[in-house]
Amino acid sequence: MAIGYKIKVVVKTSYREGYCKMKRTMKLLMLLMMVVVLVGGCAKAADEVTIAQTDDKSSETTVTDEIVTIKLFTGKVETVDLMNSLIDEFNAANPGIIVEQEFQKDASNVIKVKFASGDVPDITTVVTQDYIDQGKYLDLTNEVWWNRIDPAIRDLCTDVKSGNQYKVASNMTMAGLFYNKAIFADLGLNEPATWAEFEDNLSKIKDNDSEIAPFFMGGKDSWMLGHLIEFMAHGVIKQDLGITETKAAFLANDDTKLQFGEVGGPMESFAASIISARDKELFNSDFLTATYDNQIEAFAMGKAAVISQGMWALGGIIEMNPEMVGNIGFMPYPAIVEGTKPVILSAEDSAYAITSDSKHPEEAKKFLDFLFQADNMVKYSEFIKSPSAFEDVSADWGPIKDEVAHALAAGVHIGFTNENPSGFSGDDAGRMVQELFAGEYKTSADFATAYKEIWDKAWNASNN
Repeated sequence: MAIGYKIKVVVKTSYREGYCKMKRTMKLLMLLMMVVVLVGGCAKAADEVTIAQTDDKSSETTVTDEIVTIKLFTGKVETVDLMNSLIDEFNAANPGIIVEQEFQKDASNVIKVKFASGDVPDITTVVTQDYIDQGKYLDLTNEVWWNRIDPAIRDLCTDVKSGNQYKVASNMTMAGLFYNKAIFADLGLNEPATWAEFEDNLSKIKDNDSEIAPFFMGGKDSWMLGHLIEFMAHGVIKQDLGITETKAAFLANDDTKLQFGEVGGPMESFAASIISARDKELFNSDFLTATYDNQIEAFAMGKAAVISQGMWALGGIIEMNPEMVGNIGFMPYPAIVEGTKPVILSAEDSAYAITSDSKHPEEAKKFLDFLFQADNMVKYSEFIKSPSAFEDVSADWGPIKDEVAHALAAGVHIGFTNENPSGFSGDDAGRMVQELFAGEYKTSADFATAYKEIWDKAWNASNN
């Protein structure tokens, strides 16, 4: 450490006085020099101590100030903004961790690319049975979250093969048909039990007002059409076999129970229903180009009488038109096979898995700990208008609780189809519905045959 001094001596007196003053000045200079030496020595000693201490610290630990980045990959369009807000809160409170969200509409297919390329997220909302079988997700069976979660939701999150939980759901949800209560009341329409009754209602709506789409689908977003297969076509199987046996049949590709290619089976009956409504012009004319946002807007503004959606869409509808509160009806999907009953989705929602390739599983769990805090779950539940799976969370989740209770009483409860082979996702199935609507399959039997062939090919690829 260098210390410099600048001293200026001015002599204005006699020689003797100057000499005396000079002697005093010299003494002062000598004193100053001693101070400089002492200060320099102390500074050097201090530097040596500091260096020694620094060296000691570096030898004792290898801890660095590296920032851990956690990647969250999701296909839930409804929650992107809310999750970003919660992520900002978490990042601000945890300076050593940064959570980044990536949303993809075609998430179930994009995740395949990510696993294949090594660009694997730490947390994902995309969970498939095939990837569970391949060990792509961490076992979350012993996490403390389950102590707070409804046991029924834990059962729905349980892998049939292992009995373990590789995903954890924060909410429960219902999906069915939203309908405009005023339109139904004005025309004296009742909730239909069969597809034929449903088409009859839609035809009356069409004849009454050509400006209103009887049944509006955002067909450009294939996941919505994939949901129609999950709820309507697979719903035939699910109500016949029950949850556990249906999962086992999907996983074993047991065609004696699935009957995907059979005339009169679930897929052929589904395709026949879509073709019939298409030919009668009961869907919106822009079925193949309309998006999810178009669908929500059309229903919110009274331009669509019926839409197929879940509770996750309710917040967007009300936000776009608060006056729709009180005018939203909710009912099950009508039966498409004679002798069966209407079905309604009643299942786990907003499920999260931590990938086994994550380099930071503890930090990923820390984020989920934060997300699952009761106050955050209240925000989440009220935002997506869906009841929480956490028993210690009391949220005013939606204005159509009575309608939901009515629909749950009227339909057979079914769950999501999570057992698709990885090469045939819900988005892939939805693209087949796009092709069906466009006329690429001449008959409903052609569609059923093609569906079985694609499912079998994907299943064989996954199991060989």
